[in-house]
Amino acid sequence: MSHSNGPEVEWERLKAHELRALAEDDAVVIFPVAATEQHGPHLPTMTDTCIGGEIARRAARKAYTHQPTVVAPVVFSGLSGHHMPFGGTLTLDHDTFIAVIQCLVRSAIQHGFRKILLSNSHGGNILAIQFAADRLAQETCAIIVATTYANEAAKTIAPILEDQPGIMHAGEAETSMMLALKPDLVDASDLASLNTDRGRGFLYAGEASYRWRPFQHMTGNGVSGLPAKASAEKGERLLDASSDAIAALVASPETWEPAKDLRGDDVAGVPFRQT
Repeated sequence: MSHSNGPEVEWERLKAHELRALAEDDAVVIFPVAATEQHGPHLPTMTDTCIGGEIARRAARKAYTHQPTVVAPVVFSGLSGHHMPFGGTLTLDHDTFIAVIQCLVRSAIQHGFRKILLSNSHGGNILAIQFAADRLAQETCAIIVATTYANEAAKTIAPILEDQPGIMHAGEAETSMMLALKPDLVDASDLASLNTDRGRGFLYAGEASYRWRPFQHMTGNGVSGLPAKASAEKGERLLDASSDAIAALVASPETWEPAKDLRGDDVAGVPFRQT
């Protein structure tokens, strides 16, 4: 099945037999993992879901000629407990979130897919998707990769931004991308009044230690960064750079190389147990 912008890559638009054919073709399945949560008074709660889904679809189309790819429906709720005090947020607990990811990935594996990318667009999900990837990789025959676009594309994102080093919650970057994708849902009437400076202390303790904090610990309006610096043109560049990075990850044969076994038959005369 084809799409106006190339091959159809959206799981829910394909028929079951077309998905079976993709599994036979050793396609990658991208699971966009996002959140539904407050993004200040100017952005809709769908921001992470909208951006993450768009980046995954663009990446799949870009990678397709090198590696057939299909994008599952976006997981719309993640770990957003730190945003609950601002309202408008739907969150899962850790056990439920990880269980949902595992069930969805196991479904794809049962259908014959062996290359799975968890493509995350919410900072609060990072550790949990890595945990899920660890567990799934050790219990299945699939290769599971966990990524977050803001980190995978960090080097190409940074030069586009004026006043922040990377993606910050509801700031310059996310506001720009939403202006490019859903301008009718962005209240740009007074963005300058929303600017906040993100302090290092939000989730850190000591030199390099983690400490959970609710989001109001660092901002009174639910915003981190400088949304007044946003523009639709900048947003399109950010979406392009981010999807390029995810497409490169998907298309690289190295990403999907099986794990090596560098052991010999034994060490110090003691053979390894076969598993």
